[in-house]
Amino acid sequence: MSSNALTAEQPVESIKKFKFYTKGDSEEIEISIPELLQPGYSFYSWPASSVLAWFLWIQRDKFVGKRILEIGCGTALPGILLAKLGNCAKVIISDSCTLPNALKHVHRCCAANNLEPGKDIDVIGLTWGILLKSVFDIAPLDYIIASDCFYDPSVFEDILVTVSFLLSTATDTTPVKFLFTYQDRSSDWSIEHLLQKWDLKCSKVSLSCVRKYCPLEIDDLMCGHTIHLLEITKLP
Repeated sequence: MSSNALTAEQPVESIKKFKFYTKGDSEEIEISIPELLQPGYSFYSWPASSVLAWFLWIQRDKFVGKRILEIGCGTALPGILLAKLGNCAKVIISDSCTLPNALKHVHRCCAANNLEPGKDIDVIGLTWGILLKSVFDIAPLDYIIASDCFYDPSVFEDILVTVSFLLSTATDTTPVKFLFTYQDRSSDWSIEHLLQKWDLKCSKVSLSCVRKYCPLEIDDLMCGHTIHLLEITKLP
């Protein structure tokens, strides 16, 4: 077998390092993310993922003791970061049930950071818009997180169907919140009508803390893109 054939069968993997720290603080965490040099949304850490992860790092005290689900996790940088902090009640990361290779890669990302699924972190299959039994078993939650899931208008409602259901599972007076980063790709895209349809409200969350405390320039984190942090909750 030629070396070219071997390369074609086995995509080249590279390890991308993310180091989280703030000036004047001795605490730091390094995350290793295996990335595959092949087509596919799930095998690459998109800029919106880094922006969300830095926000979670800087605001990490807010997530102590919380139950958190990451949807459409891909390489799961934000969810893995929260699990590595070790102070959340539970961290669940998920990608589509219909993408077994993506879920396999999620397990690879966990292993690269010494996280054992079922012990340090939970990994589940969750397909947007399809409410399988596994979705009903997730509650209760405090936060749902995602990065760059709104990349294709054809899946917008599927995402919000799932999110709307999960937000409705709150067991006390504190609402479940869906925090997500969104990369502007088209001024014609909107979820406003879907928010109304599924009784949801959306508000913008300031990234000023990232600008202030991240030792990296936020424009470098965004790689020249416009990225927003948004929060969706269920209407009363």
